Amino acid sequence: MPIPILMYHNIAAPPRELRRWRSLYVHPRSFARQMALLERFGYAGLSMGAAMPYLRGERQGRVAVITLDDGYADNLENALPVLQRHGFSATCYAVSGALGRYNDWDDAKLGVRKPMMDATQLRAWHAGGMEVGAHTRTHPRLRQCSNAQLHEEIAGNKADLEDLIGAPVTQFCYPYGDYDDRVVDATRAAGYAAATTIHRGRAQPGNDLWRLPRVAVARSHILPQFAWRTFTGYEDRHG
Repeated sequence: MPIPILMYHNIAAPPRELRRWRSLYVHPRSFARQMALLERFGYAGLSMGAAMPYLRGERQGRVAVITLDDGYADNLENALPVLQRHGFSATCYAVSGALGRYNDWDDAKLGVRKPMMDATQLRAWHAGGMEVGAHTRTHPRLRQCSNAQLHEEIAGNKADLEDLIGAPVTQFCYPYGDYDDRVVDATRAAGYAAATTIHRGRAQPGNDLWRLPRVAVARSHILPQFAWRTFTGYEDRHG
């Protein structure tokens, strides 16, 4: 079966001063309804690590992968309780250099500084049964990095997070969806088992594990739209 890898960022109401990209926010009530719908349709919500046997084609079943980019504090506050209530797991891709700080890669464009999880909160996310994935140290455009910078951002991010949570970090997400063959090679060399992009579509068993597509979930998506994008071939056709 196709495997929807859902892509979220903020699980919160958008602040009034937000200038652009309000779509990055999904209201906690909407998120709760979406997770309930997955369960109602017989889907297990899984982290990337837990979904690997399905992505490799070793297992079959109704699974949806839940990913959250950047590591915002509202993921812990608003997403974790909902995920736990349904017995789901999820992967939060953390920017290790931004822990306890804010989104300094796009705050000027957005007009708002969004709090990131600090070290204690990220450990709480992991202790709550969730997965910590890697999203570089500083959220750069990786194709613009030198080979040395790639190593620092990709392998260094892995080392930072593994030291922090005391567990392997096996999943990676390309900031801005920005990658090429050189970036993919650096990601594989760093020891990650898989990496996600922002290409549209549901994953298929046997896909390139370091170029996996995702289904973006936006603030404007009402529940029927969420269902249409997640359960049907709509995203596959538009990918």
